[in-house]
Amino acid sequence: MKPLTFSILRLLNDGKFHSGVTMAQHLNVSRTSVSNALRRLEEKGVVVHRIHGRGYRLPNPVQWLDKNKIIRYFSTKKEKLHIEILDTTQSTNTELIKKATTKEYSDNKTDIIHVIATELQTNGRGRRGQIWYSGLGDSLTFSLLWNFQKGAGILSGLSLAIGIAIIRSLKLSGIKNIALKWPNDIMHQHHKIAGILIELRGDSLGPTLAIIGIGINLKLSDNIKKNIDQDSTDLFSISGKTLDRNKLMANLLSELTIILKEFTQHGFKPFKNEWIQYHELENEQVTLYLPDNSVQKGTVQGITNNGSLILKTVDGMRYFNGGNIKLRRVT
Repeated sequence: MKPLTFSILRLLNDGKFHSGVTMAQHLNVSRTSVSNALRRLEEKGVVVHRIHGRGYRLPNPVQWLDKNKIIRYFSTKKEKLHIEILDTTQSTNTELIKKATTKEYSDNKTDIIHVIATELQTNGRGRRGQIWYSGLGDSLTFSLLWNFQKGAGILSGLSLAIGIAIIRSLKLSGIKNIALKWPNDIMHQHHKIAGILIELRGDSLGPTLAIIGIGINLKLSDNIKKNIDQDSTDLFSISGKTLDRNKLMANLLSELTIILKEFTQHGFKPFKNEWIQYHELENEQVTLYLPDNSVQKGTVQGITNNGSLILKTVDGMRYFNGGNIKLRRVT
């Protein structure tokens, strides 16, 4: 989507009809430019009503992200937040990785929490190379940069700890019956609500930069849903209400800050029991698809202090730190 499209959508955000001529004059562009800018928006999850003689109307206004509101809602006031909100980008993780190497970021990386969020992510990435689908304003998609002074070897279980931060923030927003699925999916009745992608940069002995990408489905359009090839849902479908995107993001950043500070000091061990409490497949028979394309069946028996999955198999207890877990239906 072009910058002009976002300018037009912001004009339409009052839910009223606006003529193409009026908007063209306001934005100092041609009437044709306005018409072209509003083509094929349905693919991005945006519906615009067009009625001859009345103009254009946005029936479901976008709840735009607002940096000042997020900072105002942010409860951990002593922490310094640097938030950049983009209209659109391919991937917030990719964007933050590029900026992490700049002088502005490296000079302040130990005392400022850098965050990049976007209204529309066009090429979001999930685990194992999967695509993360989202439309304009229908999700929270953002990345956070955190500096660890030690090497990546101490970060086992980090994605699981991030999952706890998401669960805590969603519970604060009144979302019920949410769970975790090993290693880092957030679920509702076996349907995915949110995902996490962590990418690490640094030397083997440290320091290590963790780029933590998070995507949460708020209210997905039918056009976006049809692209998703797994069972998924969104917070509106679960709760029946539209959450305040800015408040939810502020709560997420607050919980992430708390979790990351404790993880920095003590690793994953303090979070182990809480994570097991939230695991939707605890004591369930599952099938684990491993990175080497082999398969392991067993019953989930918790996780270790570093976040590895424990399976009770026919050959005894086994431990896994990678793979894709699926519920094994007993027939």
